[in-house]
Amino acid sequence: MEKSQSYDIPLHDIKPIVEVEEYSFYYFLGITFLILVLLLAVGYFIYIWLKKRKAFNIRKEHFKILNSLDLNDTKKSAYAITFYGATFKNDTPRHQEMYENIVNRLTAYKYKKEVDAFEDEVIGYIELYKEMIDV
Repeated sequence: MEKSQSYDIPLHDIKPIVEVEEYSFYYFLGITFLILVLLLAVGYFIYIWLKKRKAFNIRKEHFKILNSLDLNDTKKSAYAITFYGATFKNDTPRHQEMYENIVNRLTAYKYKKEVDAFEDEVIGYIELYKEMIDV
């Protein structure tokens, strides 16, 4: 006959296994989430900064064109100053007055087939208007 063996031997010196709460996985998830949010925020701000830096600024472009005009080509310059100068005319009442003054002086150089070179006074007004512009 076989004796039945019992594996339930009472142990008096060893305590039963106790379940220990483990939170390290939750800490890991929390820290990972915070790092991800921070990285997304930094990425967003870098994106906004790059977008703003490369944004097209019509005022800057018109200012560059005004400064690069060849005043020896009188007719073309007169039209360009009238067109591109209008971008800045509403900045202040002083700009408005100066722009109207220049347009009146440039009328003599625009609507003719052939025109003379700019007078020194007109060139002075043009240069003064360009110096007044804030971009």
